[in-house]
Amino acid sequence: MIGRMRNVVLDAPDIERLATFYGQLTGWTTDYADDEWIRVLTPNRQRICFQLAPNHIAPRWPDPDYPQQFHLDLTTPDIEAAAARAVELGATRLAEADFGDAAWITLADPAGHPFDLCRNEESGDGVTQPMGLFAATIDTDDPEALGRFYGELLGMRLQYEGEPGVLIGDENGRQVMFQRVQRYTAPQWPDPAHPQQFHLDVQVDDVDAAEKQVLDLGAARLPGEGGNWRVYADPAMHPFCLVWDQQGD
Repeated sequence: MIGRMRNVVLDAPDIERLATFYGQLTGWTTDYADDEWIRVLTPNRQRICFQLAPNHIAPRWPDPDYPQQFHLDLTTPDIEAAAARAVELGATRLAEADFGDAAWITLADPAGHPFDLCRNEESGDGVTQPMGLFAATIDTDDPEALGRFYGELLGMRLQYEGEPGVLIGDENGRQVMFQRVQRYTAPQWPDPAHPQQFHLDVQVDDVDAAEKQVLDLGAARLPGEGGNWRVYADPAMHPFCLVWDQQGD
């Protein structure tokens, strides 16, 4: 374990609208906000954040030339009712699947990020109780390799390996999934024509020591840093940040 997952961060041109959408849909609560950053908490206190990206280019799922890069898997008992409410709040319905025990509906949020509503009878409906978050799911052409990378980085253990990919998780119920896509198109951060769409913040104690470890695992240093963060690319070229002394805690 090099660090722990701090934030899942979605880019958007209008973070207030996006945070309001997810808050009204899921029942998750906002616990920090400023002009460039809004953070909400899931039931197990996983942090989902919205970062201002004025030049955001939205995904056009399933077009691989405008890839999603990742999506959120939300859990709720009645996916049709939740999907109808999501559309009323500004989402666009994209697809659906039903395999008996496993069923989901794919929609795009107001910033164009796809997300899945997955059936789970034990989760909240987003109205009387908050919805659950099954996982943040990351696209890749090699889910096994990327799962091993993030497992080492985040100290998460393998939960599942098969189709459509690899799932890792920690003792707090926070999970990340790595999904194989047929034609994977990597982000080229910081090129706005090939946007990241999202990134993970990984909390570390000693950033210099952590940097050496992530580079040894196969990460690459990217341009960009601030007083408490540095930018890297994972082996699939998704940017992530090592952060320390996080503000807004």
